[in-house]
Amino acid sequence: MKQKILSILITSIFSFTTMNSFASSGEDHKEEASGTRFSSEQMQISNIEVTAISPTKVNFTLYAPGELKANGYTSYSVSPRVDSIVVKRHAILGQHIQKGSPLVTLFSVDVANAQAQYRLSLAEWSRVKKLGKATVTEKRFLEAKAEHEVAYSTLKAYGLSEDAIKKSAESKTENLGQYTLFAQTKGAVLADAFLQGKRVIAGDEIMLLADEHQLWVEAQLPPNSLINIPEGTKANILIDNNEFNATVIQEGHTIDQQSRTRTIRLAVDNEQHQLHPGMFTDVNFLFNEKQPVMTVPETALMRGSDGDWMVYVEDHPGEFEPVEVELGRTFVQGREISGIKPGTRVVIKGAFFVASQIAKGGFDPHNH
Repeated sequence: MKQKILSILITSIFSFTTMNSFASSGEDHKEEASGTRFSSEQMQISNIEVTAISPTKVNFTLYAPGELKANGYTSYSVSPRVDSIVVKRHAILGQHIQKGSPLVTLFSVDVANAQAQYRLSLAEWSRVKKLGKATVTEKRFLEAKAEHEVAYSTLKAYGLSEDAIKKSAESKTENLGQYTLFAQTKGAVLADAFLQGKRVIAGDEIMLLADEHQLWVEAQLPPNSLINIPEGTKANILIDNNEFNATVIQEGHTIDQQSRTRTIRLAVDNEQHQLHPGMFTDVNFLFNEKQPVMTVPETALMRGSDGDWMVYVEDHPGEFEPVEVELGRTFVQGREISGIKPGTRVVIKGAFFVASQIAKGGFDPHNH
């Protein structure tokens, strides 16, 4: 009898224990499946930081080293169009010259031949025109005209001026083969890499002219900089403790292979000629958005399983859920986002840990 009662008691205890075990297991599984609740202790251990974000005014500066360059859109490279020998220079380094001023006189055998051919073609064309179509055939008339036009175009292609071409027609012309290059724009002589008597190859730059009323500043940013610096962004450049205003005109989209930097080009006015190409400068980009911008740190952004960007929003203390957002411009303090309301509490630090723990379905700082 006693054994029967003991057996019933043991069976009842076992059944009660088993039921409690299943109930406890179910609650643990449910909490593990959600994985969105974190205690204050867990958040502290995981270094999770949450803050309410609201639109703020973007007002900051970004520094970059830079160098003054000649304005490539107003500069002019002087080079012979045919192999030549330098006979005489007419302008020197640093000289400010006007458009049409003589720069350098050259000699070329090819130019001499072209001048001789032009003289012959002009004489023939003049004779044919005088005879008229009634005397010469239509074919000969057109041939003489075409030969003269080709001879004239050849001299123009070699860089001879109208006056030089006219002189080529004179039978008493001296120094056949000599021609002078003239300034095609006003500016200062920034380079004159030649000596008198030197042979220069067609296409080689022998002189550089630049209008220094407006110069370029090329600022160098790290290649991994994600800061968006659009055209029109204002900047201050500092040279010898003097500040000048500059404006971004181009943003480079390639990385320089030698310096491994990204180039931002700015324009700076130089009416007083205080600045010169080759000077180094400090560039401070100025960012001042008129409208408040909603931004979050890069550490708050995560990729979802579908590849979309998202942030983790705290809807209740210690409970987080992912919310997809659209990314906008990049600023120093973070990335512009849209898709959440102002005042929303967002995980700005430790988002990766939140994502990993939600993916695993639970969190236990003591590994229990």
